[in-house]
Amino acid sequence: MKVRSSVFASFILMFEVIGIALFLRGFFPVPVKSSFSSKNKLSDLPAEPLTGSSPNSSRLPHPLFKKVVVMLVDALREDFVFGPSGHMYMPYTRHVVERGSSHSFVAKARPPTVTMPRIKALTTGSIPGFIDVVMNLNSPALLEDNLIWQAKTAGKRIVFYGDDTWVRLFPKHFMEYDGTTSFFVSDYTEVDNNVTRHLDSTLKRDDWDILILHYLGLDHIGHISGPHSSLIQPKLLEMDDILKKIHGALILKEAEGSLPYLLVLCGDHGMSETGSHGGSSETVRVPCVIISTTFFYNSSPLFCLCPGVVEQVDLTPTLALGLGLPISQNSVGRVIPVVLEETSLRDQLRFLHLNGHQLSCLLKDSMSNYEKDAGFEQFRVAEKAHGNWMKLYIEGNTSEVLTNMGKKVLKQYLEALAAMSSALSKQLGKYDMYSMIAGMMFLLLVLLLAMPEALSGAAAVDLPVLSALLSLPFYLLCLLLASVHVLVCTSAESSCYFCSLSWGLVFAAVAFSSTLFCILISIATRRLPLGPKIQGKSPLRSSGGDWSLSELDVLLLAGTVGHTLSLASSSFVEEEHQIWYFLLSTLCLAVFQDVCRKYFREQRGSGDEEDHILPSKDCHSSAHAKAGIYSEKWLALATPPFTLLCCRLLRSLNQTGVQWAHLPDVGHWLNSSENKMVLSLLAAFCLVLIYFLVQRRCSWVSKVALALGLLGVYSYRAAVGNVLFPWQRYGQTMSKGTVEARFVYVFVLGILFTGTKDLLRSQIITADAKLKSRGLWEIYSGLVLLVSLLFRAHNLPMLCCCLLIQTLMAQFIWKKLYYDAAQTTIMHYWFGQAFFYFQGNSNNIATIDISVGFVGLEGYVEAPAIFLTALSTYAGPLLWACHLVCYLSSERRSPVAVSHGCYCLALLRSVPAAAYIVLVTVLRYHLFIWSVFSPKLLYESMHLLLTTCICLFFNTMEQSVSKS
Repeated sequence: MKVRSSVFASFILMFEVIGIALFLRGFFPVPVKSSFSSKNKLSDLPAEPLTGSSPNSSRLPHPLFKKVVVMLVDALREDFVFGPSGHMYMPYTRHVVERGSSHSFVAKARPPTVTMPRIKALTTGSIPGFIDVVMNLNSPALLEDNLIWQAKTAGKRIVFYGDDTWVRLFPKHFMEYDGTTSFFVSDYTEVDNNVTRHLDSTLKRDDWDILILHYLGLDHIGHISGPHSSLIQPKLLEMDDILKKIHGALILKEAEGSLPYLLVLCGDHGMSETGSHGGSSETVRVPCVIISTTFFYNSSPLFCLCPGVVEQVDLTPTLALGLGLPISQNSVGRVIPVVLEETSLRDQLRFLHLNGHQLSCLLKDSMSNYEKDAGFEQFRVAEKAHGNWMKLYIEGNTSEVLTNMGKKVLKQYLEALAAMSSALSKQLGKYDMYSMIAGMMFLLLVLLLAMPEALSGAAAVDLPVLSALLSLPFYLLCLLLASVHVLVCTSAESSCYFCSLSWGLVFAAVAFSSTLFCILISIATRRLPLGPKIQGKSPLRSSGGDWSLSELDVLLLAGTVGHTLSLASSSFVEEEHQIWYFLLSTLCLAVFQDVCRKYFREQRGSGDEEDHILPSKDCHSSAHAKAGIYSEKWLALATPPFTLLCCRLLRSLNQTGVQWAHLPDVGHWLNSSENKMVLSLLAAFCLVLIYFLVQRRCSWVSKVALALGLLGVYSYRAAVGNVLFPWQRYGQTMSKGTVEARFVYVFVLGILFTGTKDLLRSQIITADAKLKSRGLWEIYSGLVLLVSLLFRAHNLPMLCCCLLIQTLMAQFIWKKLYYDAAQTTIMHYWFGQAFFYFQGNSNNIATIDISVGFVGLEGYVEAPAIFLTALSTYAGPLLWACHLVCYLSSERRSPVAVSHGCYCLALLRSVPAAAYIVLVTVLRYHLFIWSVFSPKLLYESMHLLLTTCICLFFNTMEQSVSKS
């Protein structure tokens, strides 16, 4: 069965997407949760241990605190409080830490460090999974057992002000609330004022038990200008004044003989040197300060220099027991023991026993051989010793032996809690290996099926499907795979995703995999004798010559393979942009060598060459033709150095990665308030240049729409306060720019409609190659207009350089040097990867600019927000891939050029994705598997999905070429 190369490549990519999805299903573990659908209740609490008698009372010790205030400051870093600048940033907080009644800790927040997963960690005590990163955009109601639900069930009155993520997670849980959106990052003033304005009246009232405040301004400043911005200190001083106000009000309200209050100051995640959420290569450390009059006054100023280290999830059981509530059943945290020091020894043991019982129940649900776990055995020993101690206590023994015995039991409990909490946290590394191996083998099988055709110059691929289905190995392989499936599903200790599927789906997957394997063997057998005779890799190779492009071929192959191998190193994954910058610079030098070889070393056939470079026209004089040849020669010679210069300037525009992300860059300088006029002039110049680079091949209707759309882009940036209008005052109030953005969307849709109409006319009504080429270019122009709207103002020069390099390379390099479709495709792919990092992206999820998902929208709408965020993130690879379609589909190219380009692009994306899946499987127990390798795996999966969509577009264009 013969299939066109582009169709074959599209199917290959779609099958690889299925394989990666299956691998992700097994690789990213489901967070540890109890198997019980109900939540913990006071009536379900275990009895107090007592040896030799009937079960003792199951009562919970009395609450430790009457009122609790949680002040959550988004992106509050550890050094903002405990560092050398703490006295300057937060003087009152630092004074309370050093001399007041408080306990200070550094809390470790594990990846993913995004707001919604961290809120889930603080309220449920569980460690969220990476799926919560996606859910962060539209947080659904939290249904699992959590601290807020327990407090509401116990009759606690909860008041909340701040990030509306809490309101979406806990609907109908708050007696009073006022939510503020967290995605308009340009606002760092009103978003906090909307919280603080409620404080005075709320603190005077007595009709609440828990007050939660979530401040977002510091996080927004970090996203805008980083942790070293001049705005950081005023904002931290503002937070310090708010803490002082709350602390003073709580002290005045505390009555004689009543339970004390508790004030908690903490951060949900950190702030990296680039202003993101941190967590790229190590666990994020955030401050946690617990203030209460029940704690002893601390007179030592050295305490703050070495605060204790706890897990962020440890705050959940501590607050639950402090309020007299059951611990959430999915919590993996352990109570912070210093908070319990002022209670009696019996209550301390009871608190630790309740925490241990909850962890042991969760351990039973998550581990089949939980009895052999060291922490579970320690808990049983401690529980038995606790029973012996209780027997002596009830008998009235008050000797020092009882006290020493109680302290020993206390220590045993703490060791058991630490061991069980650690064992439960490690359950995040428990993979579904069956799904992982099945997805990986399926992906590799599909890739190997594509590889034998990679060097073929034919427009179609011959797949021996029928012979494979009728062969004996097919049936033997089906039997073998079915046997393996039965063996795995009947012997696996933990449930596998594949084992839960119906037998019909399993048989279809087995038959399909067996067919692919038999086709692969047939193709390999058929091509094996012809292997040594393979010659030129593409029919598009220039026929002229004594000179060849072998050096460029070696560079492209070595660069692609070298980049794939570099993915095995965590440091290379973190600094992947350096690899692409190096490869792109080397490519420019290799191209410059080819240009010099063509214009200075080729002397033979110079007359023919002139015909190739500038076709002769009767109306042109020979002198004019010669002048044109010389001008084109020098422009061709200047293109590679100019590209190098642009790339070097773009490297300074946005610092990315990890090691050097803290260094100052041009983007931060342009975004500073004192340089707003410079940014305004630069943005205006870039938009004008974008118009002149794009409009040259558009119809007059699209030219007008493009001009008005780019004017709307500048108006939008002026409306949100990024740039200035000449008549705009500095003190003018900013808006959300919704009207201006929608104005641009209208023209984007108009240009896309015009281009689509021309494409349909070229395919259905008339086979006009020029009309098809114009339609493609107009679609590309609409995409450029949309990207210019989504890009931040300081990134517009990057878009200009992208368009300028594309124009010069297409006009003076790819056409004049007769590069074939494979070479041109690889170059486009390399440029797209480099521009992905020029934009400021990295392999860290925290660098994704989610604010673009709200451009032109009043609120969160899921489908547009995901589309706009993905488009903005992958704008670089997408623009270069679309330009590749336009270039290969031009009327002067070979009819099979689009097919070969699609096939080459599919392989370029498939090889690193398949290799990375194998590497991640091997390195699944690496120290940085969740902080470095896992986010990169998500990026690779999304990039493969995007490439699949582009190849489907390639396939459509090839149908148009074949018809014309």
